[in-house]
Amino acid sequence: MSTTTSTSASRPVSASSSLMQDVPGAFPESSSPPTSLPTASTQQSLSQAVHARRAEYTRPHKIRISVGTWNVAAFKGTERDIGGWFVDGKGVMGQLAELKLAPSTESREQDEAADQSALDEREAVPKQEARHTRTQSTLPKGDPGSLPGGEEVGLYVLGLQEVIDINSPTEALRPYTDPGASKKFKKAVQDALPAGYTLVAEQQLIGMLLLIYAAPAVASEVKSVSTTSVGTGVMGYMGNKGAVTARLVLGETTRLVFINSHLAAGVDKGALERRNWDASQIVSRTKFDPIVDSMGATPTSGEVIGDEDFAFWFGDLNYRLEGIPGEDVRRLLMLHTRNKYDLSQRSAHKIDKELSADADITKTRVADRTSIDSNSSSRFLSATTANQPQSSLATLGASESTLDPSSDPASLLTTLSSLLPHDELHQQMDQRKAFHDGWNEGPINFLPTYKYDVGTVGMFDSSDKKRGPSWCDRILYRTRRDRLAFESKVREEEDAKRRDEDLKAKGVGEAAADEEVLYDYDPDADAADDDDDDYNEHSDDDSNVVITKAGFEDQIELEYYTAHQRVLSSDHKPLSAVFILKYDAVVPELKARIHQEVARDLDKAENEGRPSVTIVVERHHPSAPEPSDTDPATFEGVNFGNVKYGQTKRRSITIANTGRVPATINLVDRPVDKGQTAGTTPSWLGVKFDRPRAEDGSCHHGRGTCELEPGDACSMELVLRVTDPRLVKGLNEGVEIVDDILVLRVENGRDHFLPVRGSWLHSSLSRSIDKLIRIPEGGIRKLQHQRPNGSRGKDAVNDDSPVKWSAPRELFRLTECVEDLVERAIAEWDMVRSHGTEGAPWELYAAWPFAEASWTLTDSNTRDKLRGQVIEALDTDTPFEAAFPREIPTTQRLEILSEVLLLFLRSLTDGVVTEAVWAKLEPKLTAYEKAKTQPSLEVQRSVVQELLSSEPYHNISFILITSMLARIDGEITSSIRSPEHMVQSRTSTSSRAGLEPPTSTRPTATLRRKTWSRQPVEHQDDRRGHLALIFSDATIRAPEVTKEKDRDSLRHRKARVLEMFLPSGADRKGQ
Repeated sequence: MSTTTSTSASRPVSASSSLMQDVPGAFPESSSPPTSLPTASTQQSLSQAVHARRAEYTRPHKIRISVGTWNVAAFKGTERDIGGWFVDGKGVMGQLAELKLAPSTESREQDEAADQSALDEREAVPKQEARHTRTQSTLPKGDPGSLPGGEEVGLYVLGLQEVIDINSPTEALRPYTDPGASKKFKKAVQDALPAGYTLVAEQQLIGMLLLIYAAPAVASEVKSVSTTSVGTGVMGYMGNKGAVTARLVLGETTRLVFINSHLAAGVDKGALERRNWDASQIVSRTKFDPIVDSMGATPTSGEVIGDEDFAFWFGDLNYRLEGIPGEDVRRLLMLHTRNKYDLSQRSAHKIDKELSADADITKTRVADRTSIDSNSSSRFLSATTANQPQSSLATLGASESTLDPSSDPASLLTTLSSLLPHDELHQQMDQRKAFHDGWNEGPINFLPTYKYDVGTVGMFDSSDKKRGPSWCDRILYRTRRDRLAFESKVREEEDAKRRDEDLKAKGVGEAAADEEVLYDYDPDADAADDDDDDYNEHSDDDSNVVITKAGFEDQIELEYYTAHQRVLSSDHKPLSAVFILKYDAVVPELKARIHQEVARDLDKAENEGRPSVTIVVERHHPSAPEPSDTDPATFEGVNFGNVKYGQTKRRSITIANTGRVPATINLVDRPVDKGQTAGTTPSWLGVKFDRPRAEDGSCHHGRGTCELEPGDACSMELVLRVTDPRLVKGLNEGVEIVDDILVLRVENGRDHFLPVRGSWLHSSLSRSIDKLIRIPEGGIRKLQHQRPNGSRGKDAVNDDSPVKWSAPRELFRLTECVEDLVERAIAEWDMVRSHGTEGAPWELYAAWPFAEASWTLTDSNTRDKLRGQVIEALDTDTPFEAAFPREIPTTQRLEILSEVLLLFLRSLTDGVVTEAVWAKLEPKLTAYEKAKTQPSLEVQRSVVQELLSSEPYHNISFILITSMLARIDGEITSSIRSPEHMVQSRTSTSSRAGLEPPTSTRPTATLRRKTWSRQPVEHQDDRRGHLALIFSDATIRAPEVTKEKDRDSLRHRKARVLEMFLPSGADRKGQ
């Protein structure tokens, strides 16, 4: 389950590596940005120059960010506590000084002492628990609040979990999110906030809710907000578990990401692995909208987690305490919490009763178990006390101790430090299984936040399950610096491991034993030791400057990290973290002024030293026979006008150097969308430069670089020709267009974008038989011109158009015309040939007139022109005779028609014999080949006809082709045997009345019958075999095979299908 929403109020500052660098025409990135603009030609982009002066249009800002997380567990009345703990900082157990992570000062200690005095006057725990109801706030009365709140905070970020009951299948599996559940929490927060705070981002996924509020001064700086959600629950997709996330940009300089997640529950190993999996899915599947930079450039892809400058990950992460019985933890922690109760109260009696039996045994057992983790304990203890040398949680109200809490074995701080090594989250971070890539967490100086009896301050789960206490609720944070440091560390480890492997490969058995090896590094064994030396997530590094993605210097500091122990309305305790963020914010008015100044100075400097060229595009002459190429006045590119299949069109472009310095020009790769062919030009366009390079006027042709001196010029010729069947299919269907943009680059100058377009005239080629039979009289071209303007870009033939023919009309016309021209060619040859004349072409070439070697018209230009005119006649449904000049002999007309017929058949997208039919037919043919006794020819024919009959229109097309080949074979056989008999045969043969196909739409159209000669003909079987090979390749669609032997077998097997329908010499003897 994943949803995304976004808003964008303005554009953030461009980074030093501007997004404009990816756009053709931008200057290459300068290796060292200058501090002042040069007076000569420069390669520094406008965005880089503006960024270099960022100190002039940015001002430093400092705000507090309060992050809160709470699993409300769908309990009623929890919304009544939201404002008190989240906004006012109430419900914290302990002294203010014990919560502060930053070093104390004298003035701060005085303020904290006053606050502590106020805390001492708040309602006692027993009274607070006694009045617990769902109709009023459970927070202690008289609580002044212990954390910064109100107008002290610039950004309030609240993450809630289980705002609805996710244990209910109806709610957990709901395919949509009900916004009604979030309204009461939004209202509670808004009522508690000071006037003027606004909701700048929100996202809900089933039970997870993320709300971000900004102070009036901060809200105006929040831009490029994008929110999204990722479900990882049931089936890895549903929203009962997962995350809701928001990305925003502060002051056009600083990217912030907030992730509120609820990971898989459970205490077994499988649940732990599922939590790690949930976290990895949230990272990989979270996508934010692109950020439009200040220059208006938009990246082609959105941002992800890791692109931000500061990230905050919080929520119910559900990591538990591992390797220690939950019952022991409960009893041990309640030894501390019972000191907060009057022993006459109900909760105190319950705790005291559970502890009285074996408190000493429990403490001893825990102490023995945790002694093996002394090293880890000291690590977490050190991290916990590093920033607060004078603070202590003591025992939540026990008598004052003279010992330092970190040294007092009876203090709560020591107890927590002994439990933290068992924390699964810290273990997974150390093992690099989750949250290891730079994530940090503040010192844990508070009790586990889960699981409590509702309505109590410190009574851990007393139900029958007695769930073990755990720090399920966490707030982690990471800076861009942290992430880059971890990635650098990983690379160093990989390099060290690779060097070690190289040494071993060279014969060094033990790297440490070699005098030239400084150390023997094993990343698996030494990684843990290195953590504390090189990269410690709890490191107290004073140099906490973070270089943002936009190139600014920011700082962040964790000020508070604590739980609100005295919130009683849920079985989880809320958790808060307060951060101080220092960042630079853009002043829009100042930036606009700087932008204008830089643009003016750059233009002046660049125009004085940059090469400059002028491009003149050839316009089509208005007296030309084809439609004019002129477009509306706004179009200044190259328009080829109407574009037909196979037609070659040329346009000339003149490029002149109108600058003061030499110019080097060349075409560069153009920007392409997915699915387009990369390169300098599209597949249907060719380019060549043509310019004088010698005194004799000789020219150099090529597509490389062209150098022009000032005042010099060259020409560039564009040649358009469309013949690729896949491109023709796309153009017919409207998914491709004859429209592109060429990029002419002037070295050290600006790029020139040259639009190229044309208007595609639909063709009958590269279509399926199912569509061809729906084209009415007048051809595809007439149907295209009848379409309304709104249907441009779509195929002229609809699938729901009525069927007009029993087979493609184009196939009727081509086969009949070829038959007629064969008769005429043979007759003319017989009438004009004399004794001793070289043999007829059908006598010299077995596959005449379809074999390319037999064609007599060898001039390629003439042949291309005639072929194009025949295809045009086919598309416009005009007579073929009009496509040929009178001087073209019958034999050459036949050659052109034969070539077009084969081209038409090869371009059929489904073929005459479809791949589906061939899949059924091929096994039968293979079986016939292996059989000891071959079935009769009639049996084989009937099998083929039966399979073809499943596709009637394809069957008729197949019969048209085999009938044409049979007649051609008969005409040639008769001519070779006896010219006189051939004349009689032609006289007695029932020829077609004209070149028009029948108008019946029934698949069972009447086919012509022929009268064949009964006399034997030499080499007839060779001719039949050659014709079958040529036409089987054009008509039968079969899967591609890779082996040469298999290809030969397939080719002959396909030819066998056609050959069995062509009369052999034996067949003719029997007639």
